[in-house]
Order: sequence, then C-alpha cells, then structure tokens
Amino acid sequence: MTQVTVITGAERRRTWTDDQKLELIEATLEPGANVSEIARAADIAPAQLYRWRKELLDPDPEPESGFVPVMIADTPARTSGEATGMGPAAIEIELAGAVVRIAADAPPALVTAALQGLRV
Repeated sequence: MTQVTVITGAERRRTWTDDQKLELIEATLEPGANVSEIARAADIAPAQLYRWRKELLDPDPEPESGFVPVMIADTPARTSGEATGMGPAAIEIELAGAVVRIAADAPPALVTAALQGLRV
C-alpha cells in the first residue's frame, strides 16, 4: 500500500517590498554588521540579502560576459611567423600596441598561458 503525506500550512515564499529589502540591506552595510545574523533574524538565507543588495544598489549592471569583440580580417593569413619557424599564425591578437601570434599547432598549455598573460 502506498502512503502519501500532505503537508499544509502557510506558504513559505514571502513577498518583500523594496522598502523592507532596503532596510535589511542598510543593516548589512552598518560597520560591524554580520550578514548571517541579519538574515537569520529575518528568516531568510544570507545569499538572499546579497542578491537584494546587488539588485537594489546596482539595478542595471553591464553584463559581464568575459568576452571581447572580435574582428575577423578578410585578408589572407600573414606569413610573418614563418621567419621565426612558427608557421602562419592561426590567432593574432593586437592589444595596446603589442601583437601576439599563436600558431595553429601550439600546445594548449602555451595558448592558455599566453592568453592568461594578456588578462593581467
């Protein structure tokens, strides 16, 4: 025989006004405030306070995709890398006056290190 348990009671999901959210967020910004304690007192998760803080204090953030615009040249591949024994560059990155050329057969670890170096 199958048993079914029905749990009844108040809806757990609550709605908060912007004023209520702002009051809690302001409490978290006080010197020495503990977000976990404030969240516990309001019976919400600390992550909820951080989400509200982000939404209310920075309502229209620029999306950060981590990508930069790419320009694909309609020119034939350069052969300047052949002089270095590298062969034609598969990827060429120009940034702040510097040019990084990466060969098609470059080891993935080398490509990763080169691109991470550009982030710094």
